[in-house]
Amino acid sequence: MKIAFVGKGGSGKTTLSSLFIRRLAASGAPVVAIDADINQHLGAALGLDESEAAELPGMGERLSLIKNHLRGSNPRITSAETMIKTTPPGEGSRLVRICDPNPIYDACARPVELDGGAVRLMVTGPFTDSDLGVACYHSKTGAVELFLNHLVDGRDEYVVVDMTAGSDSFASGMFTRFDMTFLVAEPTRRGVSVYRQYKEYASDYGVALKVIGNKVRGDDDLDFLRAEIGDDLLVTVGHSDWVRALEKGRPPRFEHLEESNRRALHALHEAADATYELRDWERYTRQMVHFHLKNASGWGNERTGADLASQIDPDFVLREQLAAAV
Repeated sequence: MKIAFVGKGGSGKTTLSSLFIRRLAASGAPVVAIDADINQHLGAALGLDESEAAELPGMGERLSLIKNHLRGSNPRITSAETMIKTTPPGEGSRLVRICDPNPIYDACARPVELDGGAVRLMVTGPFTDSDLGVACYHSKTGAVELFLNHLVDGRDEYVVVDMTAGSDSFASGMFTRFDMTFLVAEPTRRGVSVYRQYKEYASDYGVALKVIGNKVRGDDDLDFLRAEIGDDLLVTVGHSDWVRALEKGRPPRFEHLEESNRRALHALHEAADATYELRDWERYTRQMVHFHLKNASGWGNERTGADLASQIDPDFVLREQLAAAV
């Protein structure tokens, strides 16, 4: 299952994504956690100290390795240099699984021990101004999108991506790569406006979107979110002494998280799992192709000097059953 956490800076998105990751790990599920936010804080939220977080290998700096592995023997992709962040897989491409070892995990993933389990953590690496352009095919998030495009994941295994709600994911199509998107919104006009922007753009692509109301202090905040968001509001979260201890570098065991917050995480888990039966791999593949053609004509062909539309394999559909052949 592919799950995204989005939200404006300061909304609590990274904290909530880290709590959800802990929830999944405690259940015994295999988890790959990816920090694709402009501000790289997921490692710290999972308990790494500053030096450990700084030593995590960035996916953006290993983009050539990622491209070379994923293109495999696909005859439609003549070189790694002609792959852009939207390049879809085809016959001969190498697909990746959440549990199976591969060179991308060897180069980019590091194990993080959590209460009751461990997760693989990958990070895009620090962002610079040159990484933030929509037409920048070597953007750090491009490595994440390529990984997701070639991922064949199944029930009860999870990739959780800590993202932003920024326009770059809309331009590339990465926002369509997830079974469930959780948007973290504060009970403010700004928090609601981020939700409305995301909802409006994502509605045409069948994106499953639910809202987590964060920093809710009372009935007035709750009534505001219910009035502005409606049925998309899944759960609300208030103050947490457990989170405050985590932010001080002294997290209690996860089993001591407040009961109300444990119930909220359970609801997130159930909502994400419910999307499994709704999976449509043909639509998923069509969306990859749609955004690849859009990016190819918009900037990719000029940047690479190649006709990137020729990379599309018209007979290929990414689906879970392909994993057995990889």
